[in-house]
Amino acid sequence: MQLKGRTALVTGGSRGIGRAIALALAEEGADVAVNYVSSETPAKQVVEQIRKIGRKAILAQADVADFPDTFRTAQDVLKEFGHLDILINNAGINSDKTFVKMDHASWRKVLAINLDGVFNCTKVFIDQMIKQNYGRVVNITSVIGQIGNFGQANYAASKAGVAAMTKSLAKELAAKGVTVNAVAPGFTETEMVEAIPEKVRHKLLEQIPMRRFAKSEEVARACVYLCSSDGDYITGAELSINGGLFM
Repeated sequence: MQLKGRTALVTGGSRGIGRAIALALAEEGADVAVNYVSSETPAKQVVEQIRKIGRKAILAQADVADFPDTFRTAQDVLKEFGHLDILINNAGINSDKTFVKMDHASWRKVLAINLDGVFNCTKVFIDQMIKQNYGRVVNITSVIGQIGNFGQANYAASKAGVAAMTKSLAKELAAKGVTVNAVAPGFTETEMVEAIPEKVRHKLLEQIPMRRFAKSEEVARACVYLCSSDGDYITGAELSINGGLFM
């Protein structure tokens, strides 16, 4: 139980990678707040699963792109848990279009959730982490932020921005007991990848040396490692989990 006594918030924790991270943290002993925007039923299911493990779990509804909404939820989480030790900034969306066809609304929506959301969530908890001289922040970036991708200029820009922000915050907060790292998954077996047409999936697999997509649990275990005492001397890192797609 590497995280026994720790408390955590996972944004976008109702499904996919976020769900796997929330469950992995709980399995290692952490109490977990599960953030969601509108998918309350799957979020409740994650909370129930965590409680069955024997850990405390709460719902944390908020639109991470909305700072006042995020601040409200932070107060609720701190009131319930007393403190927050671990923040996993996982919430993210994509809205894929070639740049010629991309409108401003598609650009802003992706940046607002994927990049502004990381700022908002980190901002509302960081003072408390500094005060307790302990904190673990893990930002979920993407291989797309490292290599770019056709039709994903907005998504790539948002994830690359998060990676750069991670390094800057790591430098600012290292002496205050707070580590800030990123995990960059490649294509992962989630609803997003399952929606890709079979022909495109096959082409993607041909580019991956390991010839398979990542499992959400593999990404989750990397987050657990960075948040545990084993990762105490790691900050400012971006851990790539992509099967060799980008080296």
